[in-house]
Amino acid sequence: MDPVDPVREGTRSGGSAGTGTPAVRTAPTVPAPVRGEHTHAGPAPRRARTLVRRSSVRGQVLDALRTALVAGELRPGEVYSAPALGERFGVSATPVREAMQQLAQEGAVEVVPNRGFRVVERGARELAELAEIRALIEVPVLLRLARTVPAERWAELRPLAEATVRAAAAGSRATYAEADRAFHRAVLALAGNEQLVRIADDLHRRAQWPPAGGPAGRGRADLVADAREHTALLDALTAADPDLARTLIADHFTPGCRTP
Repeated sequence: MDPVDPVREGTRSGGSAGTGTPAVRTAPTVPAPVRGEHTHAGPAPRRARTLVRRSSVRGQVLDALRTALVAGELRPGEVYSAPALGERFGVSATPVREAMQQLAQEGAVEVVPNRGFRVVERGARELAELAEIRALIEVPVLLRLARTVPAERWAELRPLAEATVRAAAAGSRATYAEADRAFHRAVLALAGNEQLVRIADDLHRRAQWPPAGGPAGRGRADLVADAREHTALLDALTAADPDLARTLIADHFTPGCRTP
């Protein structure tokens, strides 16, 4: 699909709406939703067809907005208009507004009456709290898996770990965020608890959104160092070295020090 980019409209927190010209920027990391009507082999109720298409568009817009959050294209403190974003995506304001409501439930944005949605300004304390919660959930599970999962199962995760290294080396925070979550999901899936994977992935996603000031706080070198911890951990687990694995797991989830 073609790359799309959210249109920034409005002002930073504290400004007045409608001032200045909306800025349009191109960001190749933000995917575009698929447009157009679906076709069907046989007759189908118009209502059912519309619901399927709308749900698909809404999901694609939500993915694009999440990517924009991680990449810093939706900047903390700024207000974004659903109609303006919808115009850029080539859709109505309705799926954009629905996607933004989902992000509001996730704590990424807040509703600004009669204006749109403001990206929440996240501080270091909130990110540290998320890191601590992730550690409380994931570390005990990983330590148990380190004792029970055979080496060949860990080896199967090598491509996912290497994907995080490649994404980090490319310097794309959004691409790295997706690869990082995919690796952690695969590791936790070995526990056989779907609810654990879902809750941990939601916390992980929230922890990836940059704080106020944008994503510059963690550069390419930081992402590469984080990604290399994935491969080092797999090396220790494959070699059945529980002591080293325990140390690496603890370091990877040090509260306040990790945002990916």
